[in-house]
Amino acid sequence: MQIFFHKKCTTISLIFSSFSAQKYSLHKKNYFSNFAPNMKHNIFTPTSRGSFSERLSELKTSIDTYLASEVRLNRHILWVRIFLSDVQNQHSPLIASPLVTDTLHNAPLSIIEQPPLDGSKIAILLVTAAESDNFTFHSLRLSAEEARGKDAYQQTSLLFSKYLDLCQPLGIDMPSQLVRTWIYVRDIDNNYKGVVDARNDIFKQHNLTPDTHYIASTGIQGSSLAHEALVAIDFLSCPNIHEDDKKYLQAPAFLNPTHQYGVAFERGTRVMMGDKRYFYISGTASIDNKGNVVHTGDVEKQTDRLLVNIQALLSDDNATLQDIRYFIIYLRDPSDYQLVAHKMSSAFPDTPYVILLAPVCRPAWLIEMECEAVV
Repeated sequence: MQIFFHKKCTTISLIFSSFSAQKYSLHKKNYFSNFAPNMKHNIFTPTSRGSFSERLSELKTSIDTYLASEVRLNRHILWVRIFLSDVQNQHSPLIASPLVTDTLHNAPLSIIEQPPLDGSKIAILLVTAAESDNFTFHSLRLSAEEARGKDAYQQTSLLFSKYLDLCQPLGIDMPSQLVRTWIYVRDIDNNYKGVVDARNDIFKQHNLTPDTHYIASTGIQGSSLAHEALVAIDFLSCPNIHEDDKKYLQAPAFLNPTHQYGVAFERGTRVMMGDKRYFYISGTASIDNKGNVVHTGDVEKQTDRLLVNIQALLSDDNATLQDIRYFIIYLRDPSDYQLVAHKMSSAFPDTPYVILLAPVCRPAWLIEMECEAVV
């Protein structure tokens, strides 16, 4: 198993207005989000359309320059999520590149195949902050040997078991201090049910129920290096928080609790740290308050509806779309990229985002978004 984790990190966090009311802005290649003085969220993609190694070199130059300015402000890397278009051919050169061996060698890394749809082959979400709060980020990947012969249920169970084993010496309590997961599922149309069933069973064992709470999460298609691995998971924990530091966000007029259709995750979680409120919004799609897909076959209307849903969740604790630090956007059909990119650039010209090829758990959902906000 590959495990990337960082023991001490500072917190990452995360009005709906008419898209037509905003001026269209070209999709930028490198985004910088500067809402809080102690943290930044950045998405880097190469402008080069040369070889993969040339693109890595460009990214190293850009990120080195950026990190030099961050060091002067006493900020460091918290963690990095790397999205690849072809993990089988790109993983080895990435790991061996100076970008990873020099620039990112001390950073916790998540590497997953979810092709960036702008043609860049690689996109990097990089989070920096000054030393203050403690976070722990684990990125768990199964080896071919560990995954071989196991179905999605068994692999999900194994990954959660590994996470719990890692938490024990760190004093992390999963029910109260695990605030966010990202579950990547190979061939999600066929393997998602096993993931759902395993997570339901694990949460029941730890008294995570509809009467207590669940964990904010994204369950989305993605592939890790081992062909045999059907599931990979990233875990974000906050070792210093208590249950009363959290609020589980609800918007019952817009979207229903997930347990009503048999899955176990929170729509969103707000974590209070000091005088700041951090919002972790789960993967959100075009769904109504009865659990139905809304606007079947229309990606534009699905985009509008999911943003309404996100705004409703944020408003449960007095936040808005303007407080979002970045979006990760998942599309089922790559031909929808231009339309969605146009809408996002027009409505959120200053908010970092990346659009990835990653089918959602229901085939009728053409798009899903996750985000993080801070107030």
